[in-house]
Amino acid sequence: MALGDDGVIRTGTFWSTIPHAFTSMVGTGILALPWSISQLGWIVGPVAILAFPVITYYYAALLCNCYRTPDPIKGRRNRTYMDAVRAFLGERNVVICGVLQYVALWGTMIGYTITTAISIASVKRSICFHRHDARCDVQGNIYMMAFGAMEIVLSQFPNLEKVTILSVIATATSFIYSLVALGLSVAKLSTHHELRGSTLVANVGEDIASLTKVWHVFQALGNIAFAYTYSWLLLEIQDTLKSPPPENQVMKKVSLYTITGTSIFYSSLGFIGYAAFGSHAPGNVLTGFGEPFWLVDIGHISVIIHLIGAYQVFGQVVFAINERLLTSRCSTTSIFNQTCNIRFPGMRNGSFQFSLSRLLMRTIFVIFTTLVAMIFPFFNAILSILGSISFWPITVYFPMQMYMIQAKIEKGTPTWTVLYVLSFVCLIVSLVAIVGSVADISQTLRHAKIFHIKL
Repeated sequence: MALGDDGVIRTGTFWSTIPHAFTSMVGTGILALPWSISQLGWIVGPVAILAFPVITYYYAALLCNCYRTPDPIKGRRNRTYMDAVRAFLGERNVVICGVLQYVALWGTMIGYTITTAISIASVKRSICFHRHDARCDVQGNIYMMAFGAMEIVLSQFPNLEKVTILSVIATATSFIYSLVALGLSVAKLSTHHELRGSTLVANVGEDIASLTKVWHVFQALGNIAFAYTYSWLLLEIQDTLKSPPPENQVMKKVSLYTITGTSIFYSSLGFIGYAAFGSHAPGNVLTGFGEPFWLVDIGHISVIIHLIGAYQVFGQVVFAINERLLTSRCSTTSIFNQTCNIRFPGMRNGSFQFSLSRLLMRTIFVIFTTLVAMIFPFFNAILSILGSISFWPITVYFPMQMYMIQAKIEKGTPTWTVLYVLSFVCLIVSLVAIVGSVADISQTLRHAKIFHIKL
């Protein structure tokens, strides 16, 4: 146990923080990378998938220094992203940042609910087909409710630090489904002995309108950029670290290992998947394989397990925001807010913290999140625009502005120029991704029905 200078006990280390970072970054979006590269071609695709991790790490390293104010090692702690924005940029920016961060995190939780239902349905269809040689009817809402019920139970863990085991499991399973997809892509590539695809941008599908191809290019750029985003959770993860050593040094190392490992997986699957499928790369590379069905099912099951844990990594941050707002409006001495310790034999720390407010608030929130996923099963399309809108300000703009204030970077210096050039590039990517996402949503809404998910 390490008692921090603010009186809070922190037990996090490099090894316990790595799973949180991997889980927050590595998502099922990796399975869409072959499709993204197919829209960009063999020149722009590799440049994008290798450039964005470098940009992401650069700005993540700047954000790590903003955990303490004004000195990055001995200053006052900023326990959340919004605390850092408040300390450096003032209350007006806190409102903007808070809305963007909250919506992005909550939107991800809704997207995970939908994606889990789709993966469960894929496994059921596969089993049904190979047992009965027929397609089974699948009700996605049932699987969403089952997923929500499980998350209600898991949401009673008190904070992000206590769900490390879930992050470890989620990280391990993300590697499993990535390796399954990679192995199947290698096997498919070996059957035709040639690299498929084109060097040209927007050269996919002869029956697709030219304007639609352009929207897909924009969306693909956004998909790759957002695949490396985890800045909206970085400071919350960093706040679990004990010191010494200084938190910013450990978190920079965590970010380097996480982004490097992630980029290796992303580029491998993206390149080989595109080489195997060419212009016919599916939106989810796992859906492009029928056999061996048991291996494909392992991939889908790994996706399900991964999302169960990843949901909590995002959810714990949202719960903390909600509970801080609730505490500020209610008396801490009321029975509703009082915390009690329930002892269970065999528990490492001897007890489990419990409060009525946590039980009710988190249960209601998970139920509401599940209900939204059931009402709007096309929310993945909406999620893409939420990610597009939040990418530039959360990942680039706020970290850049906070660092320049902390480090007292003067206008016109080489560092100032580099920061603003990279920021401008990321702003352009975010804007074109918004355009592509809006176009995709407009097409999705034409065929979508509430309370009905196409599985």
